Amino acid sequence: MMKTKTKEAATLPLNTILAGDCVEQMNALPESSVDLIFADPPYNLQLRGSLHRPDNSEVDAVDDAWDQFASFEAYDKFTREWLKAARRLLKPNGAIWVIGSYHNIFRVGAALQDQGYWILNDVVWRKSNPMPNFRGKRFTNAHETMIWASKGEGAKYTFNYEALKSLNEGVQMRSDWVLPICNGGERLKDANGDKAHPTQKPESLLHRVLVGSTNPGDVVLDPFFGTGTTGAVAKMLGRDFIGIEREESYRRVAEARLARVRKYDREALEVSASKRAAPRVPFGQLVERGMLRPGEELWSMNGRHKAKVRADGTLIGDDIKGSIHQVGAHLEGAPSCNGWTYWCFKRDGKTIPIDLLRQQIRAEMN
Repeated sequence: MMKTKTKEAATLPLNTILAGDCVEQMNALPESSVDLIFADPPYNLQLRGSLHRPDNSEVDAVDDAWDQFASFEAYDKFTREWLKAARRLLKPNGAIWVIGSYHNIFRVGAALQDQGYWILNDVVWRKSNPMPNFRGKRFTNAHETMIWASKGEGAKYTFNYEALKSLNEGVQMRSDWVLPICNGGERLKDANGDKAHPTQKPESLLHRVLVGSTNPGDVVLDPFFGTGTTGAVAKMLGRDFIGIEREESYRRVAEARLARVRKYDREALEVSASKRAAPRVPFGQLVERGMLRPGEELWSMNGRHKAKVRADGTLIGDDIKGSIHQVGAHLEGAPSCNGWTYWCFKRDGKTIPIDLLRQQIRAEMN
């Protein structure tokens, strides 16, 4: 029998939870329409029998049907199918995060590379309060691994380096994140008081992922939506989300949860930006606009050197001609120089950095 092609949706169903199989639902969405995918797929834990604590009480482990596969081959087929559908949805500068444990993450990593994704980092989520290993026959499973990948080799992607650095008290963010597991008031419960979902992720984890790799207004898709952690954090942070979840009980919990979430105000959503992300301003534009005149002298901030501005936006010194960077480097005998912070000009007896003129132009651009 011939298979009919799934019809694509005309527009994205933003901020909704789609019911059904994730591959079918993803194939029905427009191609190259999503900025980020966060995927928390079944881990295929391969549990054998019940797990008990030392007091003989039973552990509420993950034994749901959605986490059970007949074989590794079956799991690999499932992984390839959803990763293919996910890659089709990503914009050229989109990216994906996949989280897993030792049971599945290595197989997922290989499948990612086979599909053409380009791995950017693996990030270890080290749990500050992991569940003990009650049998005492192995190490305590105190971490999970996330793979962050772009759509392909050389593809662009969002990385808010300065924002993550700010989250980490001004220190470059490392690839090992110490965060607690979901517990206490954050742990959602069903009508019977039991955990609504056995593997609910903490909002702190998604906060770091979304602040670091998306911008306000981006579209974030979660093909294994569960109780909606990705959607809740996306909504708070001013991102649009699309959730896909086949289990009705999880969808009900997620919908109730999302109804309670409120977006942060616009000012609160702004994050520290990299200087490299600011609009580029050629030095020559300062000359074109008359902010600096041909023949005007620039002085080094240390007062030891000077050079003259030329009509084409280059400088000329005693024995050197070139850009503001080249001339500064030559005069200092250095391999490189940031001319914007090196040079200044004089007005009414005051010394003014040329970078102030660049900032003025940037402000106009914004």
